[in-house]
Amino acid sequence: MKEAFYEESANARKGATEAKKYTVLHVIGVICFVVAVMHGLFSFTYVPMIINETSGVGLALSLVWWFGLLAMFVFLGFIMFRWKRKYNLSYDYIFVEDELRISKVFNGKKRKHLITIKADQILRMGKCESDAYERTRAGIEKKPIFCTSNVEPAEDKMFIYIVVSNSVGKSIYVLECRLTMLEFLVRAAGRNKLELS
Repeated sequence: MKEAFYEESANARKGATEAKKYTVLHVIGVICFVVAVMHGLFSFTYVPMIINETSGVGLALSLVWWFGLLAMFVFLGFIMFRWKRKYNLSYDYIFVEDELRISKVFNGKKRKHLITIKADQILRMGKCESDAYERTRAGIEKKPIFCTSNVEPAEDKMFIYIVVSNSVGKSIYVLECRLTMLEFLVRAAGRNKLELS
């Protein structure tokens, strides 16, 4: 028996621009962490000097200022590293046998597995441009989980939705893919799960 396999990616449409933003934020984050490390190393000479030369309120203010700067650089570095993950973000969809594996890909290198959807977990699916999608969204309290970073699908692709039932409840996943992916999902889950209008 031949194994059903299909793989597809939803890449950021402005990938080159987003890759530059990602790189800039990464460099700023690295600089912040390097400055924080240097600041921390200077603490071994500066802090004892402050303790020996000042006392009382002056000592407290000097220490707060010194360690406040250190904390600020660490915090900025952390923020830059978190912020960069919003840029040049793409998604991979891999369909194998009766399950769909969705992963997030950061800057085309680092991947993070999001979810594995088994065919028997799928309640409904269809194209996002249909009225059925709006009805489905209205019937589920949770917001849709967008597994694409694009606002509009690429030229040869479309947005599809999959309603999944798991231990947490019902969720809607929105994917940017070709019609082929929807066909594989329909074959695995059954035609009765496909909503056409």
